[in-house]
Amino acid sequence: MAQIGYDRRRVNGPTQSFQPIFDDEPDVLYKDWKLGERRRNRQAEDVRPIFLNTGFIKQANGSAYIETERTKIVCAVYGPRQSKSSAYHEVGRLSVDVKFTPFSSLVRRVPIRDAEDRSIANLVQQALASSVRLDLLPKSVIDIFITVVECDGIESCIAAATVAASTSLAKAGIEMLGLVVSCAGAVVGEDIWLDPTEEEARLASGLLLCACMPALGLTTSVWQTGRMLPAKAFQGLQLCQERCTDIHQVAAQALHED
Repeated sequence: MAQIGYDRRRVNGPTQSFQPIFDDEPDVLYKDWKLGERRRNRQAEDVRPIFLNTGFIKQANGSAYIETERTKIVCAVYGPRQSKSSAYHEVGRLSVDVKFTPFSSLVRRVPIRDAEDRSIANLVQQALASSVRLDLLPKSVIDIFITVVECDGIESCIAAATVAASTSLAKAGIEMLGLVVSCAGAVVGEDIWLDPTEEEARLASGLLLCACMPALGLTTSVWQTGRMLPAKAFQGLQLCQERCTDIHQVAAQALHED
């Protein structure tokens, strides 16, 4: 005999429910911070711990998952495959698509592409384009899909997405000149803080993003915003390049262990 009030066509929830617990003040680390004080939780030249794993998506030719504390990104590479365009191109094309999950930030994001998504995709594409041997792939396209699960600072998010995309390309077996890694820096007072969080980026007067191939000693992309003296910009570039050497070892180790 069927139970009274039971509908097998519906998904019946649990008999008890509990109210979720929300953090009303998630960013209180620099609440009473004053200009001139030292960085909290880590040194100015330290980056957050990096977890990098390849082969995350089995259906893709290459994929990677990168996590740096509250920044989590999934990247998938498909291709190379024939371009749908009828025009013939002697050089292949690198297509980058970036999407944010609605719950990736404190304020809910609308699940549609906006100008920020396209600008991040352009920065990642510029950082990777010079490292891929697109001259060997005529009339071909390589699709890179980046999904930001959680974001704690746009500049650090772009850097992490670049590392994940380059690692995914290497995992897919696409011929490259070298792995591209990236690091961000923020000018806070007289100091330069590497790998800034979203809260630390709000304290900065200028932000810098550097992408390079440490194995070849080449810089593929430099992006800067805000106010920054030339001497500080060159100092930030040098610090980012030195830290990129350590990040390159993490990416190479992840590919070797897979």
